[in-house]
Amino acid sequence: MPNPNRGSCGYQSNEFEPEYDRPSKSELKRQMTALQKLGQELVDAPRDRVKRVPMPEDVRDAILECQTITNHEGRRRQMQFVGKKMRTLDEEEVALIQKTIDSWKGASKSETAAMHSLERKREKLLAKDEALTELLEENPDLDVQHLRTLIRNARKEQAENKPPKAYREIFQILKEIQNKNKAAHASDADAENDEDSEDDNN
Repeated sequence: MPNPNRGSCGYQSNEFEPEYDRPSKSELKRQMTALQKLGQELVDAPRDRVKRVPMPEDVRDAILECQTITNHEGRRRQMQFVGKKMRTLDEEEVALIQKTIDSWKGASKSETAAMHSLERKREKLLAKDEALTELLEENPDLDVQHLRTLIRNARKEQAENKPPKAYREIFQILKEIQNKNKAAHASDADAENDEDSEDDNN
């Protein structure tokens, strides 16, 4: 005998379907916000970097187009279009873009750390004469007279509140030394790898 409490329509066939098959409205909103933010990061990035990011051409074109728009309203509309394009990407494409952006941030951190290290070396050169001796021991091919003159001039610039011309030049010299050492280490590493591969082949 049918249960009178069930009503005339009975149970709906989809009444017990699992809810978790579809993301909730709040989850969808979170995903959309994350994609919009990712799009904004790409729009804010240098053009040459954006061009190298692995993504569909139509998404890249929308981002590059947005970068050229200076009008506030026009840029806002294009940014919405970028968000729409970002939502066409699949999970794998989004993950690849995120990985690329994360690698930029890592590179930026190491660049900043390297810059701070050079600034500390420069301050040391201006503060202590022994710092120049140490630098020359590590880099005997440096022009010692030129460096001494620059250090003297930089100290004078600071004392007299003059434009930091010599101060900046010291930084450039230190940067060149750092780049040269980095290149030397890289070539040494390559040579070691070549030796290892030869040993493996023998």
